[in-house]
Amino acid sequence: MLLIRMKLLQLLAGKSEKLEMLFQPRFYQKQFPYMCLATSACLYSKKKKVNSYEQVDQEKYKSLVCSVTSYKASAQTPETIFEEDNLLYGQPLKHTPSNKVETKTPKNWVSLVNPRKTVPLVSSNSNRPMKIALQKNKLPSVTRILQQTIPPQQAFYLERWKQKMILELGKDGFEEYTKNLFLQGELFHTALESIFLPEEMATKEQGEDSAVSGYLSSVQHVLKDISEVKALESAVQHETLKYLGLVDCVAKYRGQLCVIDWKTSEKPKPFLQNTFDNPLQVAAYIGAINHDANYDFQVSCGLIVVAYKDGCPAHPHFMDPDLCSQYWNKWLLRLEEYMDKN
Repeated sequence: MLLIRMKLLQLLAGKSEKLEMLFQPRFYQKQFPYMCLATSACLYSKKKKVNSYEQVDQEKYKSLVCSVTSYKASAQTPETIFEEDNLLYGQPLKHTPSNKVETKTPKNWVSLVNPRKTVPLVSSNSNRPMKIALQKNKLPSVTRILQQTIPPQQAFYLERWKQKMILELGKDGFEEYTKNLFLQGELFHTALESIFLPEEMATKEQGEDSAVSGYLSSVQHVLKDISEVKALESAVQHETLKYLGLVDCVAKYRGQLCVIDWKTSEKPKPFLQNTFDNPLQVAAYIGAINHDANYDFQVSCGLIVVAYKDGCPAHPHFMDPDLCSQYWNKWLLRLEEYMDKN
């Protein structure tokens, strides 16, 4: 092969006639059967490709390559991933969070517990719960305030649910559905009232039991922990903040005096956040009782009981004093928002 190349170079250095003879088929096929391979190697000497990996700092990434290739299978852990990131990008810059937490505070803050209210050392032993009728006046109700200050995201989901139900039931069917829900709620509250009231005060109607039998079965395990009922379906009014409401029940739950709110639901609500604005409603009632002269006691705890029509055990959501204080602040913000709008 070397002799052929030398011969070729000699011919190329000669006269042009010889060069033409060189490229005649008869000549190169006879003299140089492998000339094509030889000329390509000689005339077109290609530059060697540069391997980009050779320019990488091998020492810098040596430990990283060893750590990756040492695993026969994928066995990455958070620790090894952090180590690889440190090798590639260096130590992360630690972010020191600001000590300032942006939380809204009510402009007109009023304590949940009334410091000026005196509670008698010995409570009355009357077995008749308080039942003050709700007087209609110009003061806004707790329900109205919450409805007119509902957060946009919550309003969006509520409207989407409403439109979905209208598509399934029709407009008239949806109105009938909501009417039945309210009716069942009223019957449920009436049945509970008949349980807590003394026999001579109860106005139980036998025909109503079948409509709410599932709800009553649902709350049986909760009723066992309730004692000393102090108020039932009784009106409350905050004398300082100027709002009113109607409390379902005030009684002791496992020894703690609570504002109790009874709710009915067709879907499980095992967590307090599933009850949406109900904790704010309970906190508003607690504050109103504590600042209402009609009540000679103060409340610091709340209880939301979600009962189910199919009789499944109800979910009781207990609100301790700290949790009630948190929702009280949220309620004050909603109240201020309502006052600003109106």
